Amino acid sequence: MVLEQLIAITEKEKKARKEICIRCCMAAGCMSSRGAEIKESIEKAVSEKGLQNRIEVRRVGCMGSCGQGPMVGIEPAGLLYQHVTPENAASIVEGLSGGSAEAELGDPKHPFFSRQKLIVCANSGRIDPERIEDSIEAGGYLTLQHVVSELQPSQVIDAVLKSGLRGRGGAGYPTGLKWGTVAKSPGTRKFVVCNGDEGDPGAFMDRSVLESDPHRVLEGMAIAGYAVGADQAFIYVRAEYPLAVSRLQTAIRQAKHHGLLGNGIFESTFNFNVELRIGAGAFVCGEETALMASIEGRRGQPHPRPPFPAESGLWGFPTLINNVETYANIVPIVKKGPDWFASLGTEKSKGTKVFSLTGKVRNNGLIEVPIGITIREIVEDLGGGAPDGAKVKAVQTGGPSGGCIPVEHFDTPVDYESLVGLGSIMGSGGMVVMDEHTNMVDVARFYMQFCMEESCGKCIPCRAGTVQMYELLTKIVERRGTRNDLEQLEELCDLVKHTSLCGLGQTAPNPVLSTLRYFRNEYLELLNKEVQESGSSGVQEQKT
Repeated sequence: MVLEQLIAITEKEKKARKEICIRCCMAAGCMSSRGAEIKESIEKAVSEKGLQNRIEVRRVGCMGSCGQGPMVGIEPAGLLYQHVTPENAASIVEGLSGGSAEAELGDPKHPFFSRQKLIVCANSGRIDPERIEDSIEAGGYLTLQHVVSELQPSQVIDAVLKSGLRGRGGAGYPTGLKWGTVAKSPGTRKFVVCNGDEGDPGAFMDRSVLESDPHRVLEGMAIAGYAVGADQAFIYVRAEYPLAVSRLQTAIRQAKHHGLLGNGIFESTFNFNVELRIGAGAFVCGEETALMASIEGRRGQPHPRPPFPAESGLWGFPTLINNVETYANIVPIVKKGPDWFASLGTEKSKGTKVFSLTGKVRNNGLIEVPIGITIREIVEDLGGGAPDGAKVKAVQTGGPSGGCIPVEHFDTPVDYESLVGLGSIMGSGGMVVMDEHTNMVDVARFYMQFCMEESCGKCIPCRAGTVQMYELLTKIVERRGTRNDLEQLEELCDLVKHTSLCGLGQTAPNPVLSTLRYFRNEYLELLNKEVQESGSSGVQEQKT
């Protein structure tokens, strides 16, 4: 496809737009609450009133405020309905016809929406993710055309490097440096991989982006392929995301049909093909070396580094691995310039970050905010604090690899370095809020159970250590633990952290260490005083 064809599609779509657009959220959350039926009910009401020439009913992706879903938006009026049901959906059309709407009207000016800065999620909730024409009308693939036709690969890498973008998968490694390493690595072939194996409890950022704007990710991957010299890409998505998988399959097929993926893109010598790989639900496959093993058809287990994937990845060839959100940032950076992106965020952490805000908080859902915003602003302003008059106690960031941050540290800016200083990490973007009724020892045990069950078993510290830590935590929660058990728990945390093979084991103790650091009194209160006084104790010997 040439530039003129893209422009023609854009103009055709603009002419086809109607006076009013009713946007129906059909991301996974709203779909699970009868979102498809809601859209059908609204379409039926539009048809019955003969308003087809005035009103467009559009399927869209995530509109953000998932806890208030299913959601329906009205443009250009800027109305936002929440908790819509198939039974009251038709009343929304009645309201547009001069009658009254029974559906609950939300506030689009609420801090949950007004405090956000949308870059990755700019099209989410606005375009139909299953129509490439919607994406093209919103500017999709124009940046790829510009890159392929007018820029050298080195210029693209320089732009990404200058932007200060860091990997959004958790480690925060400078994206431009990684791209530059792959580009310079010798090899007869190179690969691009998108890590969509999101598995942290409470995390749904990547899923929402893939469900809502898959072409943004595909375009970012294609630009990456051009920059590093790769002609083949893989998107690795967990099987628990069937809607994301389906929409990715549709997007890839449509992009190929229009010549935006495949051979001779934009009548150039650049070839780029994308294949989908479905993960079987192993959390450890989020680790890049385990992910590559799974793509190659082997058991998903990590292996020591070096060599790093940038030098020796898939089948021994240089491989670029970034996560969904990282690729989704590429088009805006190239389109608006690295200086624009670098103006957002903090000195060392640029841009915005997408978070899934969940747990004991009034307004939960998907948010995108400038890096550097404080935890308090996210939890209290956007999230509205804890429901039912309760007080917020802590927030857990970074999933099983992160830590629990108490409310007294909520004025800390959310950036890579600051969160590490508190004993947590930004991670991929999961943020779970706890209130005053939450038992923090039980929270630590929950995450330890997750890590124990997801350990691949390759290294002994992780395989055996997580089991022993889980059993010690269970003993303490059940008020059977002693000070000796607490001491042994801390010793195990240190051992597993420093001797495990991969990130899963190395970070598994973090929820325990952070709760011991900030909520040690809760551990002490649960210790068995009678056993402690009798001097008996210790854990039973574990078989490994």
